Amino acid sequence: MEEIGVLVVSYGSRGAALLDSLLRSREYKVNAYVADRQKNPFNVKNSKEHIVIPSLDPNEICKFAARHKEKIDFAVVGPEKPIIAGLRDLMEKKLRIPVICPTEKYALEKSKVAQRMLFQEVVPEVNPRFKVFDPKEFKSLSEVKRHLFKWLDELDNKVAVKPDMPAAGKGVGVWGDHFNTREELYEHFMANFKEGKVIVEEKIEGEESSFQAFCDGKHLVPLPETRDYKRAFDGDKGPNTGGMGSYKDVGYYLPFMDENDWEKEKKIVERIFNKLREGEFNPEIRGVPFYVAFIHTAHGPMILENNSRPGDPEIINLLPLLKSDFVEVCLRMIEGSLTRIDIEEKASVVTYKVPPSYGGYEEFFPEKVRREEIGTPIILDKAEKIASKYGDDVRIYPGSMEVRENKKFYALKSRTVCTVGIGNTIQEAREISLEVLRAIEGGGLWYRTDIASKEHISKSIKHMRKLRKDR
Repeated sequence: MEEIGVLVVSYGSRGAALLDSLLRSREYKVNAYVADRQKNPFNVKNSKEHIVIPSLDPNEICKFAARHKEKIDFAVVGPEKPIIAGLRDLMEKKLRIPVICPTEKYALEKSKVAQRMLFQEVVPEVNPRFKVFDPKEFKSLSEVKRHLFKWLDELDNKVAVKPDMPAAGKGVGVWGDHFNTREELYEHFMANFKEGKVIVEEKIEGEESSFQAFCDGKHLVPLPETRDYKRAFDGDKGPNTGGMGSYKDVGYYLPFMDENDWEKEKKIVERIFNKLREGEFNPEIRGVPFYVAFIHTAHGPMILENNSRPGDPEIINLLPLLKSDFVEVCLRMIEGSLTRIDIEEKASVVTYKVPPSYGGYEEFFPEKVRREEIGTPIILDKAEKIASKYGDDVRIYPGSMEVRENKKFYALKSRTVCTVGIGNTIQEAREISLEVLRAIEGGGLWYRTDIASKEHISKSIKHMRKLRKDR
């Protein structure tokens, strides 16, 4: 078996899932070098060498890669921060190591304004109505407020407020979810506006889905659709999070979609891809340049936003189902010959356990917090024992968790650990995911109980039927 060296740039469960998929190669013996945001126990255990770089700074990652330059054949990048900061540009220029992620120029998520302008040029019919508010274009705050309120009059207040740059100000806020009065909206708007440009766009009613595709710069290979759960609590209540879980159906699209929706999505992304390809071949967009949040409306899919990286948790639904060898997929992306990917026709469900501080849980539900468990070690033994009876139909991926000198695992501030259940139906996959998740002990961790539930999926189906009927 041929040996191959891979650098994995990791943050959270997504990084563990990428590493796991590489190590399961049937064609290659993978020697993994992991640059991680924390001492993730899965990554520490399964890498040739592991380094913690909390900032995920491209220069520090390159220094680590340089020490193993002769042993690393390519790099895979999961998190957005180093992609936006130009890690690929730096590593390929300095070390000549091919990197699987877009270059800085094609990291579309670094500017929501630039995204909207691109979509307006290429696929205007699926772009929500929007206005850009640039601090440089206004002489006073009273002028800003006047123009903003005029725009709110046109959209009957039903808007989403988004900062141009990632992690600027207060982030995305939506009418009816994050604010219910104009003054609340204005406060949210100003928290973002003081950091730079802000987009205020119409709020769209519908059901959300996540579209992802692998790309070699010449070919675009769509992956099956997934559904993410952003809100913290059951029933889609509470603050937005990085995603509390997600599901994938047996086929390529979701229960509330039809084949026509799926075909439309592919054509929309293909048009954007052809624009960015700038001719026959543009290797700068290889990786997962399109992780698109679509919203399915009465009139078809519309684009909420696009990210230039694999989704977390959505890629975790898909990697365990690859029939194609993931190392081979990566090599084909690098050489520009990736024309297809084979995926098992099964459903998968990802569910996260998170600490009490995450998503405002201890603030909203103080009576449910098991305070005596906070700060205690996370114990996976019981969960791993249960998982063993399911074989390849389950995965446990540590996320915001670290192994310490006493060799015990501890939760950090974000999503601690996820389980992936795989089955012949969504409900079968869900039960496996939850059975293993419940067996993870310690830390006072909690989870959403309705990820991929029959009730939630049924509600989505009924909502789409109503929208189409009222069209």
